[in-house]
Amino acid sequence: MSFPRSTGILLHPISLPSRGGIGDLGPAAYQFLDFLAGAKQGLWQVLPLGPPANGHSPYSSLSAFAGNPQLISCERLAERGWLDQSRVESLPEKVGPIDYEQVNAQKLPMLRIAASKFLERANAGVMARFERFCSENSWWLEDFVLFDSLRARYQQRCWNEWPPEVARREPAALEQAHKEQAAEMAIRRVIQFFFWEQWHALRHRCAELSIKVVGDIAIFVDYDSADVWARRHLFRLLEDLQPEVVSGVPPDAFSATGQRWGNPLYDWVEMKSRGYEWWTQRLRWATQTCDFIRLDHFRGFAQFWEIPAKDPTAMNGRWVDGPRDDFFHAIRNALGGLPFFAEDLGYITPDVHALRDNHRIPGMAVLQFGFGDPGAHIYLPHRQTVDRVIYTGTHDNDTTLGWWKNASDFERAAALSYVGHCEDGVNWAMIRLAQQSVASFSVVPLQDVLGLGSEARLNTPSTQSGNYRWRFQPGVLTRELEQKLAKLSEVTDRMPEPAQRQAVEEFTA
Repeated sequence: MSFPRSTGILLHPISLPSRGGIGDLGPAAYQFLDFLAGAKQGLWQVLPLGPPANGHSPYSSLSAFAGNPQLISCERLAERGWLDQSRVESLPEKVGPIDYEQVNAQKLPMLRIAASKFLERANAGVMARFERFCSENSWWLEDFVLFDSLRARYQQRCWNEWPPEVARREPAALEQAHKEQAAEMAIRRVIQFFFWEQWHALRHRCAELSIKVVGDIAIFVDYDSADVWARRHLFRLLEDLQPEVVSGVPPDAFSATGQRWGNPLYDWVEMKSRGYEWWTQRLRWATQTCDFIRLDHFRGFAQFWEIPAKDPTAMNGRWVDGPRDDFFHAIRNALGGLPFFAEDLGYITPDVHALRDNHRIPGMAVLQFGFGDPGAHIYLPHRQTVDRVIYTGTHDNDTTLGWWKNASDFERAAALSYVGHCEDGVNWAMIRLAQQSVASFSVVPLQDVLGLGSEARLNTPSTQSGNYRWRFQPGVLTRELEQKLAKLSEVTDRMPEPAQRQAVEEFTA
């Protein structure tokens, strides 16, 4: 699928300067959209929106379909009468790194209060909208709210540690669980309704401003998730419910033992026998919640690294063929077009490129990777084609200023030879390179626009602490930055369509 020439900002909602200790879908998100529109940015890229499972990574989720309650705006709930304004004002206003324990202790109980009030007082029109949401989404919602209720009942223990009859979803045990957890399930249905109402309202505002939302799909799901518990036949599990094999990547120059991610691997034979129904549902859901989708770890659809689950490292893994063309043919037949692009970074073999090209799925380029040995030049603008999405860096990279500070002398010399003197910083030199390239999409993390260093890095792969905590401060999205981005968008022909018409009208007036 060909993408229109566009530019935008990468910012996960958690990084917004919202009240309550974490970014959310409330006023700060709408202010950010106004900034994007003024800066003539046509894209807003986010990370996966699901509820985190273990740790705080959005790539490890309790569900492939549910929304993250932490992102619900209590201010918006108060506007609708589901929370008292005094409760909202009790939430911390100061913006600093996310303290997830504090967020969970202070904000999540408010969501339960709001959900209870909703169930008690919602008028007939609102209740009809809620019931329609529950009916249309029952195919994932019912499994999730039961799973989440039971997880709370069993002190957040993984589902394989629940009573055996519940873990194995024996019909009598499930029937009993539904009766006992009915009230808790009702609360969780409303919380999901809150999330998706707020997200769709935000997307509606994006559409009004000609901003397309770029979402993100992690290829694997967490073992401790509603998806694995409810559909364990689709995963490589043993009779005792433990994973047989798990995901990861092999040893390389960065890790002598490789990376053991630990997600259960799919039973692709079973998936195929069912027409890839679960994946079709997942990708259809993604296209209904975002305009374009980044497919994380795309090479896993061609080949994936299979690690025996009993092994503590990835060293004894092996490459195993994925579903390849058969999968994408099935998805295309079910969905029509494929508004996806591939995260095809790292060790990529010709068969991965062929799979991507066969299905006209754009790939990625990251400028920070382009200044090493000559083989790295594939990431530089002069090597790009229109079927690319180019970044200065991603959520997994250091900021551009952080990268520059820690780059080797060789990389710095190569970069300076390429960009020349840059009075406003190497971050803006890299932003200009990305914008000037022929790649269809150009995406820049907000940290690079703001000129921030490593203190603003969002994630460091293979580390367990300090990730996904950064938030930007109120007042930093200045008119000066807005105009600077807008002028660059204009001259590189990346303006959204209505902004293009406006620029012509201003020029000819």
